[in-house]
Amino acid sequence: MGMSKADARDLIEQYFKSFNQGDFEQTASLFAQAGQLTPPFEGMVIGPETIFHYLQKKAENMEAMPTQWTLHLDESGQWRVDVAGKVKAIVFQVNVTWQFTVTQNSVTENQEIEAAQIKLVASPQELLNLKSAKEDSEKTIAENAAVEGRVAEKEAA
Repeated sequence: MGMSKADARDLIEQYFKSFNQGDFEQTASLFAQAGQLTPPFEGMVIGPETIFHYLQKKAENMEAMPTQWTLHLDESGQWRVDVAGKVKAIVFQVNVTWQFTVTQNSVTENQEIEAAQIKLVASPQELLNLKSAKEDSEKTIAENAAVEGRVAEKEAA
């Protein structure tokens, strides 16, 4: 029995729910063994374990806010789920599209994410503002770490 449109949507809703809860182990477990995550401006991340570590490192404190869904069944029986929305982080918010390919595992018959491609939908000026906000945030974090280091040194003395 093939996968229904509701099954495909439910799987992607699980992706967003677990992502927003910071449960990246659960998010990664939704991917097929050779599942692929392609984030903006970075190379492809392959396999649930690698995806888990990537999300743990890069997606902490981010919130995905899907607003518009389109689902298409292709000739091979895979669902393509296109989602538009926003991603909110501590220092920025940006429009994003996610393009998921959902398939059914032939052995377990579970639905899996075969591929997820994330694209920023931003003007060149918005991208420059993102870069500047990221650099400012990294500078503040480095400055705070230096201050904490000096305080710790004084307390130890």
